[in-house]
Amino acid sequence: MIKVRIPATSANLGSGFDSLGLAVTLYNYVFMEEAEGCRITAIDGADIPTDETNLVYTTAKYLYDLCGRPFSGLRILQENNIPLARGLGSSSACIIGGLFGANALLGDPVGRDEIINIAATIEGHPDNVTPAILGGLVTTALDNGKVFYVKQEIATDLRFVTFVPDFELQTSIARAALPKEILHKDAVFNLSRAALMSVSLYSGKYENLRVGADDRLQQPYRLSLIPGGEQAVSMAYDLGAYAAYISGAGSTIMAIIDAKDENFVPRARKALDSLGLQAWGCTEYSIDNTGAQIF
Repeated sequence: MIKVRIPATSANLGSGFDSLGLAVTLYNYVFMEEAEGCRITAIDGADIPTDETNLVYTTAKYLYDLCGRPFSGLRILQENNIPLARGLGSSSACIIGGLFGANALLGDPVGRDEIINIAATIEGHPDNVTPAILGGLVTTALDNGKVFYVKQEIATDLRFVTFVPDFELQTSIARAALPKEILHKDAVFNLSRAALMSVSLYSGKYENLRVGADDRLQQPYRLSLIPGGEQAVSMAYDLGAYAAYISGAGSTIMAIIDAKDENFVPRARKALDSLGLQAWGCTEYSIDNTGAQIF
């Protein structure tokens, strides 16, 4: 049985809408083998589709069909540690699990770059799937079905703290909240900050990250969909975070902090409770510079 480990991802990083993403040390696992029919089990008891609508299954079948190989079915076991619909790449993890597992079962006929292109086509954008595959910080652009990317390994002197609400935010709803047109000055605002965010994370100029995470394209419109989100962002900065932003489409708020700040999480937990956000999770992770792996 093939075993795939896929990291959670945090996309956008504030200003890098649909172009920046990074991987962290929170993992989903997919176990896969060929079988007759569709046999899917969540070994952690998560409420996932167990029929042919399951995203891991449909993605794996897609690759079989793309390669022109006979497909009779799969047995799939899933361990789902990445929370669903929280902006941490749960759907990307399913897509990558399906593609990596199927490719291994087929004898690896598809190269990594082509898997990146296929994953972005299925997901619709490359900012989650690409760092899930490659790890680290990834800057991407999608052009005519091809993903152009640069991966940067991030130093271990940073930590990434998730503030995870007890409610989902579907990507379709978060995207529907965005304006159809933006001002030229707002586009310039975001372009400069997305470039600053990427280079500053890689170079260690962490004092730039707060400015780099600022955004006028999506966060002002999405924060209203996340009750408590604005307070969580402000709280993170009050506690000394380098940056705080909506992870992906939300509802998670991500903070980037100094790894030496061992008291950030307990102080953040206390602050969340004082804000009436007792149901929010608060967990610290490291960067994953490796990406998806097969065992």
